[in-house]
Amino acid sequence: QVQLVESGGGLVQAGGSLRLSCAASTSISSINAMDWHRQAPGKQRELVATIPTGSTSGTITTYADSVKGRFTISRDNAKNTVYLQMNSLKPEDTASYYCRARRGLLIYWGQGTQVTVSS
Repeated sequence: QVQLVESGGGLVQAGGSLRLSCAASTSISSINAMDWHRQAPGKQRELVATIPTGSTSGTITTYADSVKGRFTISRDNAKNTVYLQMNSLKPEDTASYYCRARRGLLIYWGQGTQVTVSS
């Protein structure tokens, strides 16, 4: 079982920045990859960014087109934490942001953190 706890959400003006954190209850080196997803009211949940976290994984990250150049996903294996640095935020980035971990065939989700960007 892997527990994920997100933090760092809040209210920010357009053009501002936030950094989200996702702390795992276990070593992320034992997890294949971790993702950030988001879901706005009335919309489907969408994948925002992915990073491999396994001990033998590389560092190739992927991003949704809508956040490329603005968001950066990173990891700190020593702290068992994955981050999402969000810059140049737009009102359309307003959503609940969720962390997800994939270990083999098992999927784990965090409870989410709200990000609200005012215009």
